[in-house]
Amino acid sequence: MFKKLNDKDRKRLKRKIHIRKHLHGTAARPRMTVTRSNKNLFVQVINDDEGKTLASISTLEKEFANIKPTVEGAEKLGEAMGKRLAEKKITTVVFDRNGYLYHGVVKALADGARKAGIVF
Repeated sequence: MFKKLNDKDRKRLKRKIHIRKHLHGTAARPRMTVTRSNKNLFVQVINDDEGKTLASISTLEKEFANIKPTVEGAEKLGEAMGKRLAEKKITTVVFDRNGYLYHGVVKALADGARKAGIVF
């Protein structure tokens, strides 16, 4: 399964699988997952019971195209995601760091969402 991945990606995927064993999003408390690359950031809020994405945001959208995947950009994206969730009356989520270390960009995104009023 992990044959063609380099060591860094292989370790991240192992962490991701280990984390996902314990995290599960419901309608009352959906899972907020973060994916980052060198060029973009993606955030989804997922109800795992139904297998549906309730909200998503990324730096590929026109209004966020000028945001870089830096700490400052991640905080802005987190605040924008918090506003989208507030519109849908979602206040509590389970944060899924997706195997990434809770440091830098991932932490800034989480702090931005908390600043917008999302509890996790």
